[in-house]
Amino acid sequence: MHPVDEVLPPVKLFSTGLQHVAAMYAGVVAPPLIVGAGVGLSAADLALLISASLFTAGLATLLQTLGIWRIGARLPFVNGVSFAGVAPMIAIAEEHGPKDALPVIFGAVIVAGALCFLAAPYFCKLIRFFPPVVQGTVITLIGVSLLPVAVNWARGGSPGAAGYGSMRAIGLAAITLVAVVLCNRLLRGFWQQLSLLIGLAFGTLIAFPLGLADFGAVQDAKVFALPSPFHFGAPAFDAAAIVSMCIVMVVSMTESTADMLALGKIVEREADEPTLAAGLRADGLATALSPVFNGFAASAFAQNIGLVALTKIRSRFVVAAGGGILILLGLFPVLGSLVSLVPQPVLGGAGIVLFGTVAASGIRTLAEAGMESSANTILVSVSLGVGIIPIAVPNFYDSFPEAVRTLMHSGISAGCVMAVLLNLLFHHVGAARRSGPEPESRSGQAPGATVPTATPS
Repeated sequence: MHPVDEVLPPVKLFSTGLQHVAAMYAGVVAPPLIVGAGVGLSAADLALLISASLFTAGLATLLQTLGIWRIGARLPFVNGVSFAGVAPMIAIAEEHGPKDALPVIFGAVIVAGALCFLAAPYFCKLIRFFPPVVQGTVITLIGVSLLPVAVNWARGGSPGAAGYGSMRAIGLAAITLVAVVLCNRLLRGFWQQLSLLIGLAFGTLIAFPLGLADFGAVQDAKVFALPSPFHFGAPAFDAAAIVSMCIVMVVSMTESTADMLALGKIVEREADEPTLAAGLRADGLATALSPVFNGFAASAFAQNIGLVALTKIRSRFVVAAGGGILILLGLFPVLGSLVSLVPQPVLGGAGIVLFGTVAASGIRTLAEAGMESSANTILVSVSLGVGIIPIAVPNFYDSFPEAVRTLMHSGISAGCVMAVLLNLLFHHVGAARRSGPEPESRSGQAPGATVPTATPS
């Protein structure tokens, strides 16, 4: 049996699944918090929107890991609310006003999800344009793009938060980082695999005497709440909003493709065309169904790829257990509030390890991609440079057309598009094509070549 299909004992299944939830919880609740505030929701409706996002993320993760028919990659692949759609959704809210914003957003998300589902078998054929040099570049950018998020968490999460950037917050992040590193160095076996969860728990305990943990969310949370279909009204369909969310979905499909390729290398099960198509179908179906339960577009969570690489636990059923936990957190808001006790600086300290691990996986892939080739060197250098632009200067594309901003605001999608275009230029068209393919064992750039699977060290 391949390790991806291994079912672990119940205790290990739950604890390692909980670790995945802890790693991605902040990313799931952030988009509904921002969008809910943008449309002026009350505290009660905002709590409902967050619970809906947790619930739908759990459903999407189960669909992705367990699969139905040709839907679901059947890899340890976590799905949650896509952050790429936040800016367009805020723009929709400003155009339509607080009362009508959410129905219009939900209508656009349904159409975008259906587009993704139908386009999946065609979009996945782009795998031939993702040889190791492109994969390594994109995987590296995934890690590099997420590191500023971890650093911001380490400072306190939000510039408006009390104590943001203080030595207490940064010190707490450093303590958590050291705890995770020491657990990896000193512990063995199962306990070493729980190093992230142990580090998060230790950092949270330290946060209480420092006054950086807040019980308010636990005190105000409901014990149980069933999702109410179309709580904010029946979906409305606006052409401009639909176009905007469809562009977001194409960007999410690009990132999901890159994430599945990265995960396939880490777990040593190649993400081939059928796997990519099944994974993208799961993204599309989960996105189309999510608004029924008041959720948003579903997409891959790259931070959990780092957790798979860190723990070396490759079972998809571990991530499925995490999906089940997410559903429970959505149905029992009081449980979700317990997870939210983990302060942002603690998540930041752990995030540096997680996201750095993803970048390291990309560097390892690049080392196997034939970097002695000048064409590959140019491809990597330019793609990394373009991908780092929105990371280094977030407002760089503010004066560009909206379609360009949507595509290029993410370092991952910007670098991915550039890497694919340069790979076409150097290895698929013109003189490069006429001169014949390079050796497949090193460059992997031959047209139609399959993507070799790297063996993690």
